[in-house]
Amino acid sequence: MLEEKLTEVYTKFKIHFYQEMFKKLQSRETSLTIVELFCVEIIYSLNNPTVKEFADFIGVSSPNAAYKVACLIEKGYVEKVQSEQDRREYHLHVTEKYLDYLNLSQGYVSTVAQRAEERFTPERVEALNDILYDMSNDLMTEVKIPPVELHKND
Repeated sequence: MLEEKLTEVYTKFKIHFYQEMFKKLQSRETSLTIVELFCVEIIYSLNNPTVKEFADFIGVSSPNAAYKVACLIEKGYVEKVQSEQDRREYHLHVTEKYLDYLNLSQGYVSTVAQRAEERFTPERVEALNDILYDMSNDLMTEVKIPPVELHKND
């Protein structure tokens, strides 16, 4: 039963995101392929990786990753930023254009979180937060990403 409910919640978040994406596609406001969208989401989640870190994470060669990154740079979703610590190194940063995409899904997550806080007692909200924290940090050890920072476009 738990597996079914987790799948149901995950699927609803995904499907809502896809609905919003198709609305943008209809209005031609987007130019990302599905693979590019996955790549930029990974770059965002890795919190400014190098091309090599991105390549290692997705399990492709550095030249293959560099090609994917170049396409994202050309389309304006990612930029390379020179490291202040090591001037030979560049980190990948998502742009405001990508954050507009992110807000399609993050906005809905915020809505659901707000509804939970309104509906549940503070104790249940805290318990839910604790469970999600444990799931993310202890039960999903195969996915090693930095803690998620919320970015909102104002």
